[in-house]
Amino acid sequence: MVRDPSRREEPPDPQAVLSALSDDDAVDIIAALDAPKTASELSEECDIPLSTTYRKLELLTDADLLQESTEIRRDGQHTTRYDVAFDSVTVELDEDNALSIEFSRPDRATDERLAALWSQVREET
Repeated sequence: MVRDPSRREEPPDPQAVLSALSDDDAVDIIAALDAPKTASELSEECDIPLSTTYRKLELLTDADLLQESTEIRRDGQHTTRYDVAFDSVTVELDEDNALSIEFSRPDRATDERLAALWSQVREET
């Protein structure tokens, strides 16, 4: 399943975002994502066991901090790549003392929009 937080209609859960950002391994993964990478690449680069890396990637994608994309290969061995899905995160306390989270999202390039559209078409067929 490919997840792209820019396509979500509901706002992110503030607790999920804060939990993800308070996790040292998750923050290390975000820091390592200077370009889209696979879980294996992140595991090796961050020196985190692969099973832990997958859990942290799940935590980050559930919090809308990462986006997933599928790299389609000619040999049929497709792989999931992860990338940072925000430029900035703002945490606010409203007049009712409720937390809210707002993301500033990067503009997506044409090839990224096409890849997202293709992934969506594949999911629906």
